Amino acid sequence: MLKIRLARGGAKKRPYYHIVIADSHSPRDGKFIERVGSYNPMLPKDSATPRVVLKQERISEWLVKGAQPTDRVARFLSQDEVLGAKVKWTQGNNPKKAEPGKKAQERAAERAQREADRLEAEAAAKAEAAEAAAAAAAAPAVEEAPAEEAPAAEAAAEVAAEATEEQA
Repeated sequence: MLKIRLARGGAKKRPYYHIVIADSHSPRDGKFIERVGSYNPMLPKDSATPRVVLKQERISEWLVKGAQPTDRVARFLSQDEVLGAKVKWTQGNNPKKAEPGKKAQERAAERAQREADRLEAEAAAKAEAAEAAAAAAAAPAVEEAPAEEAPAAEAAAEVAAEATEEQA
């Protein structure tokens, strides 16, 4: 299949493009059939010399033969008065372009689930600690209370350890 496309020339950071007719399988700057124009993006849009120069007769002949312009070249051709009637360029629309892929969505869902489980475990541990504190406050104060508080502290530590094991 023949393509009407850009072939890059010029120096580093100083691009210059030739508009060429080439086989779609040949490299970008490689073998081409015919040079049919040029594009200099370094020129300002309002310069005296045109940024895009096209050989309209040759391009129209190649279009009749079945050559397909690339998106950028189709934009140039649709702006040209003579070729504009032959080539209609419409902007492409890809609404899913910015969406992450399947694997990234799965990882995000797993991450959100782990975070929810961690928050739930923390809330449960705080609730149990509050219940233990309320039970300790409601218990009658006797002289042996400091001896009884040690097992309650150990029980609270065991509950916290169980909560961290559930998270892992």
